[in-house]
Amino acid sequence: MSNVQQLQPKPTRGWFYPIRMIAANILAIYRRELQGYFLSPFFYVIAGVFWLLAGLFFAYIVTTVVQYVAQADLTQQQFGTPSQAIDVPQLILESYLGLLGSISQVILPMLSMGLYTEERKRGTLELLATSPITNWSVATGKLLAVVTFFATLILPLMVYEFITLRSTSPPLSPWLILAGHGGLILFAAMILSLGMFLSSLTDSAIVAAIMTFALLLILWILDALAKTTGGVVSEILTYLSPVEHFSSMTRGVVRTNSLILFGSYIFLGIYLTAQSIDAFRFQRN
Repeated sequence: MSNVQQLQPKPTRGWFYPIRMIAANILAIYRRELQGYFLSPFFYVIAGVFWLLAGLFFAYIVTTVVQYVAQADLTQQQFGTPSQAIDVPQLILESYLGLLGSISQVILPMLSMGLYTEERKRGTLELLATSPITNWSVATGKLLAVVTFFATLILPLMVYEFITLRSTSPPLSPWLILAGHGGLILFAAMILSLGMFLSSLTDSAIVAAIMTFALLLILWILDALAKTTGGVVSEILTYLSPVEHFSSMTRGVVRTNSLILFGSYIFLGIYLTAQSIDAFRFQRN
């Protein structure tokens, strides 16, 4: 080596190099997973069923709410009672988002059940666990991909909701649509994150789906207990209930504690998944 080469400073990668590498690894996993969704006929079946049910229920809710308001107006005219203002667009949107949340709770376990069980079946989980890519990056990339897929199911619904409810007088605020659907996506991301952890515990997709359904049942029980109990216990359960925070966001109420709660559940799911894959790797060593 010449003296000139010895005097040349070694290239430095900078403090942001590890962050850039982590982001590149997450992006690589994200692309691979997302491509898998859009190449799988199973997920097109899920999308078709979801859009069909969502469209039918939207038409049903619009018809039911309009008939209810017309009947209320007729009753007020007959009996001369003072009229009560009803925000029809908000009532339709709130009812519809609540129903979408219920439909999503049937579909989300089907989306999360194969996140790690498929890796076990293909024999690629051990490769992932021992690869230079951290388990955190793999879990984050997988979660971002499945949440993106779910968001693509929601976007078309937002378009026809906006077109329909925007034509009302007064028109529906776009903020209500964004806040409500943002809450639905956060609610879904929380379920998918915890469902991803459950799928990392078993090599059976059916068992993973059943465990995720059981988890959803526990969340509903938590919400019911928050409404039936009182005092400090009710306040704690209400704060921990993601159903309650989702319901608030469907009314356009976005609180900081709601965002923190959903973020905490999502982080918990990623953390538990990374720990589960670490345990799997140690068992193999």
